Amino acid sequence: MPLLSRKPLPDVGEVVVGTVKEIYDYGAYLDVDEYGGLRAFLPWSEVSSRSFRSIDEVIKANERVAVKVIRVNKIKGQIDVSLKRVTDDERRRKMTWWKRTQKAVNVILMIAKDLRKSERQAYEEVIWRLEDKYGDVMTGLELAAMEGENPLIVAGVPQEWVKPLVEASKKYVEIKRAKVSAVVTLRTLDPDGIDKIRSVLEFIEGSAGGAGIGVKVYAIGAPRYRIELVGADYKALEEKLEELSRALTEKAKGLGLEFSMERLKE
Repeated sequence: MPLLSRKPLPDVGEVVVGTVKEIYDYGAYLDVDEYGGLRAFLPWSEVSSRSFRSIDEVIKANERVAVKVIRVNKIKGQIDVSLKRVTDDERRRKMTWWKRTQKAVNVILMIAKDLRKSERQAYEEVIWRLEDKYGDVMTGLELAAMEGENPLIVAGVPQEWVKPLVEASKKYVEIKRAKVSAVVTLRTLDPDGIDKIRSVLEFIEGSAGGAGIGVKVYAIGAPRYRIELVGADYKALEEKLEELSRALTEKAKGLGLEFSMERLKE
């Protein structure tokens, strides 16, 4: 299902999701799903960095792919895209975003039907407001499923939507918990060092806040402690860990503690 877009054309360099519609010897045509089905041209030279004899060795009709916009003709409303210029990481992140967004939009449009709202109203009153506030519409629904009405109200969603969206989010949205971890080292030779270290650990445990983030501290063995941040949004967890690192640096300095933090790979 194509999405409504707030702008008519994507920007050069933007990675978009498209469905392959027609394949020819010289290239292929795609419908850009997140721009209302906008037609895009994929030249032969932009299909793959590897050698191939036929385009359909690389892509198939009706296949959904992530492509990068390489040319935009604003006068004609036409765009050219590249498949080979999309990195594996860009492709993975974009397709994950697409699946999450599709599911969230379907839930919201279901509520819109019950409220006798148009698709356009659903986008203007809910979908785009959640994107503006949380960067991702599904994140808004995940927060509603976990925390109730407040995340929707804060995003500016009209009151008539709030209760049905919370109920639908709790019913249809699966909360996948992300986790980031780090090891903190705290050292001191002060006589009251144990109390100082305990105050830092209590500060860490009490630092959870916003976006449904939970913080846990585990003793590995003095002077090393493991911190785990758990929540629905990986990006928010990374930002929280960076914020916590800065705060701990200042707190440890004020207490005269030797402090270091090492990010762990999950």
